[in-house]
Amino acid sequence: MCHLGSQKAQSLMGRTDNSTKAFQRSRVSSVVELNVGGQVFTTTTDTLRKVPGSRLAEMFSSSASACKDAEGRFFIDHPGTFFHPILDYLRSGQVPIQHIPKVYREAQFYAIQPLVKLLEDMPQIFGEQVSRKQFLLQVPSYSENLELLLLLSRAEAVGRRTSEVVVCVVSSEEQAAQCAELIYYLASKKIPVVKFGPCKLGCDRKDLLRCLEIDIKARGYQVSCGTYNDVSFKHLYPHLYQQYFCYQVESPFCVFTFIWW
Repeated sequence: MCHLGSQKAQSLMGRTDNSTKAFQRSRVSSVVELNVGGQVFTTTTDTLRKVPGSRLAEMFSSSASACKDAEGRFFIDHPGTFFHPILDYLRSGQVPIQHIPKVYREAQFYAIQPLVKLLEDMPQIFGEQVSRKQFLLQVPSYSENLELLLLLSRAEAVGRRTSEVVVCVVSSEEQAAQCAELIYYLASKKIPVVKFGPCKLGCDRKDLLRCLEIDIKARGYQVSCGTYNDVSFKHLYPHLYQQYFCYQVESPFCVFTFIWW
């Protein structure tokens, strides 16, 4: 009985040793080829496991089941256009200096948090993630009004090369009340208009219009922003016309022109 027990123990220890060796072999760095969205990259497993908890580290952990292409390369079903800067960072810690917003999105996708934090300190990302987003938080219903603006632009585009949507930016409740009559007039003429504001803490009109242009163009639209001056205001509402289109440096009304073809 003792002899049999000893044999079982030795057998168990042997299997444990083999499992340990197999795990150790799996942790030894080896050269691998990656197919990232059709682009081929060559690196090592040590490089890919450089940041614990990242998608790449998880993909090449001992327990992960990786997808491979027909050539036996590890396949990542994601565009590979900006994978090279990601790989350079993992290899040497080199922080990219070009295409920062796009590399930032890649770093987020692969969950490479040290690189994400480094890029967030760069002006391009800091400006977008901190400065501009905090500015837009002061504008009530900004996202909803942006969607309405785009919806109206498309509705006005049927059978036309261009379409226009009037935007009214008000800085206070008082100004909103003053503009209400003009907005009602535009609506009666079936001219599409979207009102932004009043802002919570007050915001610069030019900055808000710039934000709208950035967000609209990011959707792929070709658009320009210009002043809006309807001379018929002069006859119907002369006091308001003089206030908003003659004496003020900045009128609350402008027009976004969309070009479709």
